[in-house]
Amino acid sequence: MVNIGKFNNLRIVKKVDFGLYLDGGEFGELLLPTRYVPANVEIDSFIDVFIYSDSEDRLIATTEKPLAQVDEFALLKVVSVGTIGAFLSWGLTKDLLVPYREQNQKMEVGRQYIVRVYLDEKTNRPVASAKIDKFLNQIPIDVYEGEQVDLMICNQTDLGYKVIINNVFGGVLYQNEIFKNITRGDRIKGYIKKIREDKKIDVCLDKPGFEKVDELTDLIIQKLTQNGGFMPLTDKTSPEKISDIFGVSKKTFKKAIGALYKSRKIEILDSGIKLENKT
Repeated sequence: MVNIGKFNNLRIVKKVDFGLYLDGGEFGELLLPTRYVPANVEIDSFIDVFIYSDSEDRLIATTEKPLAQVDEFALLKVVSVGTIGAFLSWGLTKDLLVPYREQNQKMEVGRQYIVRVYLDEKTNRPVASAKIDKFLNQIPIDVYEGEQVDLMICNQTDLGYKVIINNVFGGVLYQNEIFKNITRGDRIKGYIKKIREDKKIDVCLDKPGFEKVDELTDLIIQKLTQNGGFMPLTDKTSPEKISDIFGVSKKTFKKAIGALYKSRKIEILDSGIKLENKT
């Protein structure tokens, strides 16, 4: 079965002067134009191709990689606006349509919007919608507090950022949980911090609880050893530098430093931290 708007692994049926014909099942033979044909392919071998509609609304194959497939979210730029909607650049020769009915507000050329790519049932073409909430599952099934998840950063609010979790759920990353530079459209790892009674999901960038601190203490000892037993990290060290080195917030870092100091594994100096001398 061929999935339109997604990558498919299709069998090569025949070679012609202008490309390859692939077995498209119920859709018949699909053309892969010459400019997309890789070297050294043979009849009856299989090839990974993306299937979509060309400028004449014929199904066609390409080895180009779009910025998003059907059922995925992406931050895409508007390149033109027409009578039926806005058109987004998504990495393929033919731009991606956002019909006016799928826009929260009239889209403007040059601006970027987070959209969901979906297959329009009437036209059988991939299109996009900026009304992303209707594609998100409102009930947090198959996720649990403390679980590591994939996050896509969405629009900023007074509280922090809206996020998309595992391409399925909506959530919130609060401002006080952000310890590194992030921007709309970023895809990063995070954790489920809390599933509230109203089924809303709060996320964080640090692993919750003492398990994260325990992992971090080991990493701090490792880094100190690699740096001759000393690192110039103090209370004045910026959260960004802590994040760059250890990938955690300054708050979590200070918890780990406190644990190491209490167990007498490090000394805390005005100039930094050093491994405790064992004599």
